[in-house]
Amino acid sequence: MTTLVEKAVEHWPHVAPLLTAPAGRVEYDRLVEAMDQILRLVGEDEDHPLAILASRMGDLIEAYDETHHPMPQVTGAAALRAIMDERGLGQGDLPEVGSQSVISEILSGKRRINIRQARVLSARFAFPAEMFLDL
Repeated sequence: MTTLVEKAVEHWPHVAPLLTAPAGRVEYDRLVEAMDQILRLVGEDEDHPLAILASRMGDLIEAYDETHHPMPQVTGAAALRAIMDERGLGQGDLPEVGSQSVISEILSGKRRINIRQARVLSARFAFPAEMFLDL
């Protein structure tokens, strides 16, 4: 056995939990805490020896999140409403999208945002146009 393999065998019980997909919330929380500690050590140094480990741990955490905490689908109208609320905009503040009645119909779900409107919203708010489309 090579020295490298001998060292891996010796240290594997300590490293394995960092490279094992969490089976439940307790393991997930431990993995997140361990990754946070490693990220504090790595900082912005992408060449740090532990950067690859942190990346693999992040992949495991992301996979767990996607399975156990999937992001809900958001309609274009819901995205627009959230932006308007955040920025204090009223229905009359988006004339480039349409009249106040058109905006009202979009927000109430009676009308969908079309491609032209999505492009206008994308340019105005610097979000991808696809975010406003219900595909």
